[in-house]
Amino acid sequence: MAEPPEGWSEPECRLWEAYRRGEVLDLRVGVPEDDHPVTGGAWGPERTVRAGVLAHLLLDGPPSEPGRVASLKLTGAYVTGGLDLAGGEVSAYVELRGCRFERKVLMSECRAGTVRLVGCLIPRLEASRLVTEGDLHLPRSVLTGGLRLTDARIGTDLLLNQATVGGDRNGRAIAADGLTVSQDLEAELIRCTGEISLRSARIGGRLSLRGSSLRVRSGRLCLNAARISVEHTLYLSRCWLTGWTASGSDYGSGYGERPTEPAEPSASVPFRARGGVRLDDGRFGNACLIDQAEFLLGPDQELSLRRIQTPELRFCLSRTPTGRVSLSRARVGNLIDAPESWPGGGRVGLTGFTYESLRPAAGFPLAKRIAWLDNALGEFRPEPYEQLAAALRRDGLDEDARAVQLAKHRRRRAALPPLGRVWGRLQDITVGYGYRPARAALWMALVWALGAAWFAGHPPQPLKPDEAPHWNAALYAMDLLLPLIDLGQDSAWKPSGADQWAATALILLGWVLATTVAAGATRLLRRG
Repeated sequence: MAEPPEGWSEPECRLWEAYRRGEVLDLRVGVPEDDHPVTGGAWGPERTVRAGVLAHLLLDGPPSEPGRVASLKLTGAYVTGGLDLAGGEVSAYVELRGCRFERKVLMSECRAGTVRLVGCLIPRLEASRLVTEGDLHLPRSVLTGGLRLTDARIGTDLLLNQATVGGDRNGRAIAADGLTVSQDLEAELIRCTGEISLRSARIGGRLSLRGSSLRVRSGRLCLNAARISVEHTLYLSRCWLTGWTASGSDYGSGYGERPTEPAEPSASVPFRARGGVRLDDGRFGNACLIDQAEFLLGPDQELSLRRIQTPELRFCLSRTPTGRVSLSRARVGNLIDAPESWPGGGRVGLTGFTYESLRPAAGFPLAKRIAWLDNALGEFRPEPYEQLAAALRRDGLDEDARAVQLAKHRRRRAALPPLGRVWGRLQDITVGYGYRPARAALWMALVWALGAAWFAGHPPQPLKPDEAPHWNAALYAMDLLLPLIDLGQDSAWKPSGADQWAATALILLGWVLATTVAAGATRLLRRG
């Protein structure tokens, strides 16, 4: 059929012809204020196209003209009625720009090639189980009632850059549980009021939320991406504004090229989350970059990274989160962080958190790193200290690792009863809980000198006067002090009274101090 059906309006007949030729039908008046789909005034019949006409063209359209490829390209139209493509098959290329939809668009269980809705006003897009062979693009569009992509499969890229998305009646803005995107999902500089749900989603390339602002009602999650799998990199970071364009003809990197180097540091927008963020059990093949982001969390909200797995985690925030951060049982290769990124007051969960190496993005000396653990943990847990010490040892920083172990014992001491704290304090002063062998050697030398001085003035009686060796107070004190070594002095003399107590004290102190020195020597030899 080469002619449009009867009853079609003049713009609809023009769209029929443009579809057959694969050309763009532009219904704009040329005044930017009037052509804006959100803020513009009322659009008359000269710009009106019924949704049924679009469905007719897409589901049962006319053949293309010879030498042309049929496609639907419409700009600046007011689409009345509800566009229902649910369960249908759309083979033609679809691109609508700056259009205003009266009602929601239904594409559930639809099969399509490439669909691009650029800068449109759409009350809601229902596209659960949608399957596309190409892209699905919604950049700069306004979806007042949200977007549903549950179990959808996108053949190449999903682009939502600079979109504005509102929530549905359940407070959910983007419902995309089980979504599969073969390549990249870009949602940069979006403004979202309501929860973004990406549970069990599979992204074949990268997932970028750079510069986006997510807001949700108190007590809810603004991003719920539990069990997500991203083959390349997750970006929750700032976005450089320099270079973004509002061009209606250039796609570039998400409809607006970005420069590789910003013009000035101030020309950027951080990622902001005003609500809880959940990435539990996520898998990120290249890296998880949480950089120059802001998390404005309520008292019952948290940034949850429990059990994530990634070769690299970058956690460098522009301000300290106001809520809790949990990395319990997460597994990370390189941990890149900064001191101001971590909240204190026991609001960091580090139970079972493992990382291979530390690569601070800013100055993070050992004293601050230990204070990070002390302030992060509400109650004493040994695992974070052990993990930090192990990472330092892998980097060849054995002395720093011993300092962390010492800090662990000191933190544990604070949780002990009074008698235990006294004994711990004594161990700390004398031998540094066994991690200061040089101090133990000095104490041993001091005890030996005191013992020699004591026995020089209080020589004991010989056990067998006829067989007793020549009396030497220094050798006798050394024989008492050094365990497992016999200098022939200890067994030849018989101390009594105060001398016996002094000898016993030397023997006990000798075992404690010699054990500490031997342990330090063993660690030194093992390192060598």
